[in-house]
Amino acid sequence: MLKDLVAVNRSYRRFNQDEKVSRETLKELVDLARMAGCTGNHQPLKYYLAAEPNLCEKIYPTLLWARDLPDWDGPEEGERPSAYIIVLCDQTIGKNKMWDEGIAAQTIMLGAAEKGLGGCMIGSFNRQALAEVLELDTERYAISLVLALGKPKEKVVVVPAGQDGSVKYYRDENQIHYVPKRSLEEILV
Repeated sequence: MLKDLVAVNRSYRRFNQDEKVSRETLKELVDLARMAGCTGNHQPLKYYLAAEPNLCEKIYPTLLWARDLPDWDGPEEGERPSAYIIVLCDQTIGKNKMWDEGIAAQTIMLGAAEKGLGGCMIGSFNRQALAEVLELDTERYAISLVLALGKPKEKVVVVPAGQDGSVKYYRDENQIHYVPKRSLEEILV
């Protein structure tokens, strides 16, 4: 059921790096996004696939991880993503993409969850450095999001928002990652 898929589709930040994600799997995930709705059906989003270990190694240092975990610099070697899908906007088609990245990214992540994979949508990264790594034509392509993918190595648990309304995620001493969510009653107006 969709509800179950959404429940397991969390932001994973630690992976079994040795478990590869094939380029074919990445293509299947992008094909799901291709079929999703988009603003005016203009379809300006394009996707750069990275499944090769040497390329993933070059992409990794351009990313910023988990702002709410200030004492954590990101996954260690062996726990890093084994693949990335970089979401681009082809500016020759149009710049008015409104919410297209979110729809595409969520569709890809739900597809990944269905395949037993996990991921993290990353919007904080060094765009210039990443464009150089990917050898992108920056006049044509604007980098929107980086989707880090792999076999999850961590447990992520959804818990109620804090008594003070805090929704800041955190980890315990066993490195279990907790994601506070507001109640259904709280978000209904």
